[in-house]
Amino acid sequence: MKVLLTGFEPFGGESSNPSAEAVLQLCRQSAPEGISWQALILPVEFKRSGELLREAIGRLQPDLVLCVGQAGGRTALCLEQVAINLLEARIPDNSGWQPSGESVVSEGPAAYFSNLPLKAMRAQLQQQGIPVQISYSAGTYVCNALMYQLMHALTAWPQCRGGFIHIPYAPTQVATKPDAASMSVATVVAGLLQLVLCCQQHQTDIKATAGALD
Repeated sequence: MKVLLTGFEPFGGESSNPSAEAVLQLCRQSAPEGISWQALILPVEFKRSGELLREAIGRLQPDLVLCVGQAGGRTALCLEQVAINLLEARIPDNSGWQPSGESVVSEGPAAYFSNLPLKAMRAQLQQQGIPVQISYSAGTYVCNALMYQLMHALTAWPQCRGGFIHIPYAPTQVATKPDAASMSVATVVAGLLQLVLCCQQHQTDIKATAGALD
C-alpha cells in the first residue's frame, strides 16, 4: 500500500507546525510490512496547496492519502468526516489571500465525505489510549479547502482512499496560551502510524455509533 501523508508549513504567526513535524518524523521511520510512505509539506495557501497535492497524487499514484493539519483548540486527533465547498477565511492565507463566500471548486458539489474507515480508525486509536474523535466540521480555512480538493481529485482516482486529520497544538505552542490543549508530536506520530495500519487492515468501515449532539 502506497501512502502519501501531507502536513502544512507554519501559519498564523506560529514558528512551527506540528502537522509537518509529525508527518516528517513518521516517514523517516521504516514503514511496516506491505506499506511504503512519503511525506509532502504544503504551503498554507488555498490555491497552491491543492495544486501541489493533485500533482503529487498524479505522480505517486498512492493507495491512501492522509492530509494532516493543525487546529488550535482541538483536544484530540480529529478524523474529519466532511469538507464543504466554501472558502471563508478569518485570516489571510500565507500568500495574503483572504477569500470570503467563494467556492473551493466552481460548480462542485456542496460537500465531499471522507472515504476512510473512520469508525475503525477511531476504535484503533482508542485502544492505544490516544485521544481521538470523529469531527463533522473541518472549518472553512485551508484545511477544509485541501480536504475538499483531495476528495474532488479522488473522484477520478477511485482506487485511492483519502481524508483529513486535524491535530491540536504542540506543547511548545501553548507556553503563551495557558488555557489551550496540546498534544506531543510523538503522540501524533504514534497516532498516524495506527491510522495507516488501520487503513491497511480495513477496506470497509466497522459498524459503530458516532455522531454529535451539538
